[in-house]
Amino acid sequence: MQETKEGRIVKVAGPVVVAEGMAGARMYDVVRVSKLNIIGEIVELHGDLASIQVYEETTGIGPGEPVVDTEAPLSVELGPGLIESIYDGIQRPLDSLVELEGEFMSRGSALPGLNREKEWHFKPTVADGAKVSPGDIIGEVQETTLVVHKIMVPFPVAGTIQKIAEGDYTVDETVAVCVTEDATEVELKLMQQWPVRNSRQITKRFAPNRILVTGQRVIDAFFPITKGGTACVPGPFGTGKTVVQHQLAKWVDADIVVYVGCGERGNEMTDVLTEFPELKDPRSGEPLMRRSVLIANTSNMPVAAREASVYTGITIAEYFRDMGYVVALMADSTSRWAEAMREISTRLEEMPAEEGYPAYLAARIAAFYERAGRVQCTGSPEREGALSIIGAVSPPGGDLSDSVVQATLHVVKVFWSLKGELAYQRHFPAIDWLTSYSFYKQYLKECFEDKDQGQEMEELIVKAMSLLEQEAELLEIVRLVGAEALSPTDRLALETARSIREDFLHQNAFHKVDTHTSMEKQYEMLKTVLHFGTQALAAIEAGVETAEIFKLAVREEIARAKYIPQDDITKIPKIRETIEEQMKQLQTTTV
Repeated sequence: MQETKEGRIVKVAGPVVVAEGMAGARMYDVVRVSKLNIIGEIVELHGDLASIQVYEETTGIGPGEPVVDTEAPLSVELGPGLIESIYDGIQRPLDSLVELEGEFMSRGSALPGLNREKEWHFKPTVADGAKVSPGDIIGEVQETTLVVHKIMVPFPVAGTIQKIAEGDYTVDETVAVCVTEDATEVELKLMQQWPVRNSRQITKRFAPNRILVTGQRVIDAFFPITKGGTACVPGPFGTGKTVVQHQLAKWVDADIVVYVGCGERGNEMTDVLTEFPELKDPRSGEPLMRRSVLIANTSNMPVAAREASVYTGITIAEYFRDMGYVVALMADSTSRWAEAMREISTRLEEMPAEEGYPAYLAARIAAFYERAGRVQCTGSPEREGALSIIGAVSPPGGDLSDSVVQATLHVVKVFWSLKGELAYQRHFPAIDWLTSYSFYKQYLKECFEDKDQGQEMEELIVKAMSLLEQEAELLEIVRLVGAEALSPTDRLALETARSIREDFLHQNAFHKVDTHTSMEKQYEMLKTVLHFGTQALAAIEAGVETAEIFKLAVREEIARAKYIPQDDITKIPKIRETIEEQMKQLQTTTV
């Protein structure tokens, strides 16, 4: 990048620096602040004064120090080497920085995002003389055992390919030359750059109508998300937002996972950094990191970098989507990003809106979530990619009327509401089935190869939800007049709802079998729980006491069905046969 314009600092206010002599600079240009070369970004211009949000600590920086405009927007490097990497908010490789500088990073560290020394084996998929346009795939690199990295023609290059050859290249070596219509030769490399605030181009959007299976029963069965869908997870402190995000990152049915720790506590991000390299991918048995990118930006890092981390994450995710992959992005948490916006806005002396947040809060959040979707990617061969965004929101005290929660709810289609009471009862995931919702429910039946089974699953879920709603009403009556006042059928409804909660919705993230449940197993489990309710209702009508029904030995088998391994799920239908046998015995005894 050519460095030309140079200004002088006139004011330092926390993460915001004001510089004079910046006439001709553009909004969102990256600048280098002070002799330390600290990275910043221009966020406001008044004449020759530029307000800069700085992505590192500004302690010790004062008026008179230089500010150099790089005349380029904040961009990320996209190419082989992204997978398995751990970056900070502005795409500095943290693992490489540790080797270079030790435990503590110095300010102004400027390592490139991609390793310039490692060689990758490039296999062309087009020949000399091929006509190409932006987004066309010209070759492949086997980045990890799980990911084939497709090398695409960068925007806006178009023309005829010359001098393309198989071989080992570093990311900044030329792998092909493209001659444009005006006879200009453009060198194509394994790496390209993209400004993080601009969404990548697509050809067409499709309806997000394919379920993204997560293996979490309360999510998949009751409040599913789709490939290309958007979801938010709000909840008070200690309700398990981060655990839900970790579970989804581990088990979600996506080709690539991008995890952005945006302003979360250091210990939570440490859990991710230590756990992920040890985790096995359930589909391949390989380490999960071989299809993951981690962006670590903790709460004790400078606030402005939180905004950069969100945009860096979404740009990397879009890049893999453009290769035709299904990508899942976890942002934990967007509240911290919003708080960073609020602080920068305050330092810029902008007029505050509700709760001190800037007036453009909702627009920024909407623009972020709108970058999700199931799309036809630009270029040939024709391919389809999907990017799902799952954002955690941390409202103060779990207040769902908080501005960030409300702004998020206006744009996302799935709402997983975490409830403090459930978490305190040790019911995890603590997703409240009465207040959560999903606009993608109608696509759930398409998950099943057997369409009749899919239709039946839909009916089972409706029945289970009505029982849980009935339970909420009956518990009010129980609180007022006691359980003895309920009719036998109402007592059964309460007991069946309890079984749905404890035997189906409750899931142990730390149990090797229960941590993930396939759709087939979810169907068998829910069918078994509701089958018990149906058979018990018939027994009650035949004159059997509810106390006798609730004491049946088969109830223990229903409760333990969640621990049956996937290979043995044929045992679950046998539990339904046992239910029928034991109910018949009860009825015979009663008669």
